Amino acid sequence: MSDVRAVSPVQCASRAAAVDLYWIPLGAGGHSVRFNGRVFEAIEAARQHRQRCDLYHAVLVVESEGDRFTIEIAPSPDADEASRGVVATGAVGSRCLGRLRPFRYEVRCWRGGTIADLGDAVGGPRRLTSDPRVTRRLLDLVTSVPRPVWGRDELDAGEMWNSNSMIAWLIATAGLSTDHLRPPPQGRAPGWYAGLEAARRSGTHERARVDAREDTASRPGALASH
Repeated sequence: MSDVRAVSPVQCASRAAAVDLYWIPLGAGGHSVRFNGRVFEAIEAARQHRQRCDLYHAVLVVESEGDRFTIEIAPSPDADEASRGVVATGAVGSRCLGRLRPFRYEVRCWRGGTIADLGDAVGGPRRLTSDPRVTRRLLDLVTSVPRPVWGRDELDAGEMWNSNSMIAWLIATAGLSTDHLRPPPQGRAPGWYAGLEAARRSGTHERARVDAREDTASRPGALASH
């Protein structure tokens, strides 16, 4: 006789929910980006009297309610933003220049979308949560991310704002722990701490962490697992 077990809707939703973090080498698919990144890191390493590091670009892939979303900041190639899941835009280098497309970045939350060079990610995906409510909260936050000028420290956070800043802000503001999130060995993610600092200043990240813990504790079987 076959062993057939009933699966609750909550259990199904839990299996369908996930937030994965990927660390992609900066410029993995573009020679100019890779070269510029190396020049930037060489200057920063010399200024800080340290060894050079490999630079990484953080992205998120989210599963929620049967849909898959890719979340990142990327250049704006054309006006067809809806086809790439663009939810917001910002300026690159200068707020005035941001009126021109070559100096504009896109915040993408792209249902069914792709991320260039995802296959080059080092270490594979890092699972941050499988809680459907926390996953949904993170997706809802994407339209609210800060949008300072890319490449400048408009927030006085101690480093420039970039794609890593946005990903760090999202993770922290959704209530997920960032304590042990680090790029691969010998690597660095410029802008990461700017995002954490922006989340800390908002005060919402601590409340969200409490909510996330309460959400997890209220799920069936949570007490039994401790």
